[in-house]
Amino acid sequence: MNAASPGPDGAMLAPVERLARLMAGAGEDAAEIFAADGVSIFDNRAPFVFVGRDAASRWTQTFFSGHQGYAELRHEFGPARDFQHLGERVYSSLPTAWTWRRDGQAFHETGGWAFVLKREAGTWKIESHGWAVTSYAVSK
Repeated sequence: MNAASPGPDGAMLAPVERLARLMAGAGEDAAEIFAADGVSIFDNRAPFVFVGRDAASRWTQTFFSGHQGYAELRHEFGPARDFQHLGERVYSSLPTAWTWRRDGQAFHETGGWAFVLKREAGTWKIESHGWAVTSYAVSK
C-alpha cells in the first residue's frame, strides 16, 4: 500500500543532499550514501549505466573525471513531483537545478533527478538514481 504524503521527509532527503555535496567536492563518502548492494545509476555520462556492487564507486570516478576544472557547483531542489513510500523503499522525482563555473563561463542545467531509496539499518540509502536534463544554458 502506498502511504500518502506530500513528499520525502528530511531523513529521506538526507542521502540525496549528501550525494549533491559529494558531487560539489565536499568530501562525502559514497559508501555511506549508497545501498550496500543492488545499486543502479543512470546518467548522461558514458557508459551511462552503472550497475552492481561497485556501481557507486565507478559512477563517482566517472563523474569527477568529467568535471575537472568545475567550480562553485551548486544545486537547488524543487518540491517532489512524484513521491511514493512503500515499506522499506521510497521513490521520488525531484526537479533539480545545477549551476557551476568553468573557464570563466557560468553554466545552468535543470532536470529531473529520480531516486529509489532503501532503508538499511534504520537509515535511508540510495539504491538507484537517474538524471534527465530538461534545459542547459551557458553564459559569460
